[in-house]
Amino acid sequence: MSKYLKRLMLTVLCLFVGVGAAFAENVVIKGSTTVLPIAQVTLEAYMKANPGVNISLSGGGSGEGIKALIDKSTDIANSSREIKKEEIELAKSKGVNPVETIVAIDAIVPIVNPRNKIKNLTVDQLSQIYQGKITNWKEVGGEDLQIVVVSRDSSSGTFEAWGEMVLNKAKVTPKAQMQASNGAIVQTVSKNKYTIGYIGLGYINKVIKPLTVNGVQATAKTAIAKEYPVARHLYMYTNGQPIGETAKFIKFVLSPAGQNLVAKAGFVPLAGEKEKSKKKSK
Repeated sequence: MSKYLKRLMLTVLCLFVGVGAAFAENVVIKGSTTVLPIAQVTLEAYMKANPGVNISLSGGGSGEGIKALIDKSTDIANSSREIKKEEIELAKSKGVNPVETIVAIDAIVPIVNPRNKIKNLTVDQLSQIYQGKITNWKEVGGEDLQIVVVSRDSSSGTFEAWGEMVLNKAKVTPKAQMQASNGAIVQTVSKNKYTIGYIGLGYINKVIKPLTVNGVQATAKTAIAKEYPVARHLYMYTNGQPIGETAKFIKFVLSPAGQNLVAKAGFVPLAGEKEKSKKKSK
C-alpha cells in the first residue's frame, strides 16, 4: 500500500472519529449533594452501556442546581427539595419550564460522634437544639458537654427540608457551623465529640453514629411507611419534558436496574412506595 493511500485512509478515519465526537451528546447535571451519589452510580452504569454519551456531574446544593436550570447551564438539576414557587416564576420569565421527576426517597438522619452516648432524640428536642434553646447534652440525657450544632448551608435542599420538618421554619441558631455538603458534616461530626449534624441516609457510615428520631430508626421500610418523621423525596428537574440522552438517562434512573443502584447507594428506591400505593387503591 502506497504512503499516499495510507495517509488518505488515516485522514478519512480521523474525520469519522471527529464526526462521531461532534454528534456525541453531552448531558450536564448539577445540584444537590444528597442526590450526588445516586447520580454518580447511575451515570457510571449508563455511560458504560452507552460509550458515546458524555455526562458531567457536579454538586453545589439544590439551590445552585435549580439556579443553573433557570440559567440554562444544566440539563438536569438534582434537588433534595421541591422547587419553590418563586423559582418557577423566575424560570418561566426566562423561558424555562421546570419539570419534576421523583427519583428516590430519602430520610434525613441526625448524627453524633460515636463517643456520644445519646441514641435517640425527639423531633422537639432536635428543634430546640437547632434553635439554640437546648445547649448542653445533659439536657437530653447525655454528658455535661456543650452541644456544637452543625448544619447544612442555606443553598442546600436538605437544610430547607430539615427547617420545615424539624424546626417548623424557625431559624437555626447563629452559632451553628454551616457546611456545604453531607460529606463535610460527616467529617466534622466524626472529629468532635460535642457535635450534632444531619445527613441523607446514603451518607451514613462507621465514623459517625446515626440517632433514632421519636424512637424510630431511619430505614427504607420506615421512610416508605412514613413512620420515620424526617423523610422526603429526591428530585431531578429538567427544562420541559426531557428529550434525547437526558430523557434516556432519567428513564434508566427510574428503571429496575437504576433503582437497584439507588438502593446500593444507600437510598430508598421508589418501588416500595408504588407497591404501597397499589395496595391502598385496591
